[in-house]
Amino acid sequence: MTPGTPENNRRDLLRQAGHALIGALLALSATGAPAQQPEITLMVNDQHLMVEVAHTEATRMQGLMYRRMLPESRGMLFVFREPALHGMWMMNTYVPLSVAFIDERGVIINIADMEPHTRTTHSAARPAKYALEVNRGWFAKHDVKAGMRVEGIERAPPAR
Repeated sequence: MTPGTPENNRRDLLRQAGHALIGALLALSATGAPAQQPEITLMVNDQHLMVEVAHTEATRMQGLMYRRMLPESRGMLFVFREPALHGMWMMNTYVPLSVAFIDERGVIINIADMEPHTRTTHSAARPAKYALEVNRGWFAKHDVKAGMRVEGIERAPPAR
């Protein structure tokens, strides 16, 4: 085959497209694809919940932003360094979520429903060590309320 033939032109285009795709994938992984976070299983009101643990400053700041869906009975547990009146908001978050603020003993302080793409801050009613985000309505669907204990929270890595 000689340069300039339709067959060679197709091969060149495919090769260039392949290189561009590989470059894009490498750039994505180098510029902030979410790192694999620890996961633990929690239990509340006899319901199992698999959660990613956001225990570093970077993972707490990223949270569930930019995700388009969250499977049922999955969520994210935020582990804070110190109990405080922590607040959560939904900037750059596509999935409607509910958040439970939890004290050091694993007891739910309060629960709030949050709207996607808002800056409305939802805060703990008293100092919380943890915040647990799940699909909006999950707590209500499973009759989970303030005052209930979240089991398994002690297996979460400490905040860094």
